[in-house]
Amino acid sequence: MTPHVEPDPQAGAAVKAADRAHVFHSWSAQGLIDPLAVAGAEGSYFWDYDGNRYLDFTSGLVYTNIGYQHPKVVAAIQEQAGKLATFAPAFAVDVRSEAARLIAERTPGDLDKIFFTNGGAEAVENAVRMARLHTGRHKVLSAFRSYHGATSTAINLTGDPRRWASDTGSAGVVRFWAPFLYRSPFYATTEAEESARALQHLEDTIAFEGPATIAAIILETVPGTAGIMTPPPGYLAGVREICDKYGIVFVLDEVMAGFGRTGKWFAAEHFDVVPDLMTFAKGVNSGYVPLGGVAINAEIAATFDKRPYPGGLTYSGHPLACAAAVATINVMADEKVVEHAAHLGENVLGPGLRELAERHPSVGEVRGMGVFWALDLVKNKETREPLVPYNAAGEANAPMAAFGAAAKKNGLWPFINMNRTHAVPACNASEAEVKEGLAALDAALSVADEHTA
Repeated sequence: MTPHVEPDPQAGAAVKAADRAHVFHSWSAQGLIDPLAVAGAEGSYFWDYDGNRYLDFTSGLVYTNIGYQHPKVVAAIQEQAGKLATFAPAFAVDVRSEAARLIAERTPGDLDKIFFTNGGAEAVENAVRMARLHTGRHKVLSAFRSYHGATSTAINLTGDPRRWASDTGSAGVVRFWAPFLYRSPFYATTEAEESARALQHLEDTIAFEGPATIAAIILETVPGTAGIMTPPPGYLAGVREICDKYGIVFVLDEVMAGFGRTGKWFAAEHFDVVPDLMTFAKGVNSGYVPLGGVAINAEIAATFDKRPYPGGLTYSGHPLACAAAVATINVMADEKVVEHAAHLGENVLGPGLRELAERHPSVGEVRGMGVFWALDLVKNKETREPLVPYNAAGEANAPMAAFGAAAKKNGLWPFINMNRTHAVPACNASEAEVKEGLAALDAALSVADEHTA
């Protein structure tokens, strides 16, 4: 593990001390964390001040789709800063217009209007607001095993434990079970059964809630942090039909799955489905400058032709963020990054992960596509009991903590959530880098195997 710079532990200690004195970290008990001081990053790697280099199998928070410090994107940000560093959102600005055009060119169907936000949670907030105003209804249906952001509406829509502390139970949110055959809530044994029963459950939920009260159904096209559960054939098309039947707005959250992550520009392309609204962020500019947005269809956009849309952000379509988006999308097109992500998933990452599953008793299931994969770790393959309990902490989470420590010892920075490790390298990672990550996972899974029965 050769770092790109000479070790400087003293500088690292100073960075850590300032962090611990003044930075308040998200999703953390502040006195119990020990954040790594990062000295730099490039491509698929980052390194600390002690000279340790890590292959990043998290892509940041699944957003550095073209890796760290891509020179063309860095140059575009620098050039834009010298030309026009910032400008208010009410004006037409060339780089903002071009970013919107490039995004709309790639979204499915007639999702041709782009409302820019600073990130994914704000995109979800505004998509829900648009749906409610368009329909005149208030309720929104969202799935368990989902994540939509940490702002007020978005966190109430979220279907994992991060919601619990902020759930007021009064945000007009109704949750339902989406399909997940490996841990089926519908006692299904095939994908066809799981899809049909999940759709019936959703339609039953709508019937008992009152179709005329429901503004929107929001789903992650392929759920991300909650487990990368690829929907079975026919499910998303069935949700589209249900939404059309009851006049409900269909919102797909592509904040994590979009911009090449699944081997398509947007994951919806895999399922031949077009939502009414689509949220995006993260990969739109590889996270180099905060940017998100909502892609809006013609019918909903027309609602606000004569009626002002009551929402906005000071930094909507910020020139630096849009310059990064333009450069990122052009890099992805020129370097065939989306096609490369599909190749990695089909020929390197997917087969490699399945081979690990055959040899390790701790791997219950492998699922994913492109460079968007999860390993479901279990105590017993037959019973499918998770390696650690749901939302485990402290000693109960020791097996996953040991697995994570082993991965880092082998130079791999893993993405771990509950009993899963996700394999989500950069979309432009090389085959050699992916194989390096698979080897490190192989060694770390031997530690997880020690906790199986």
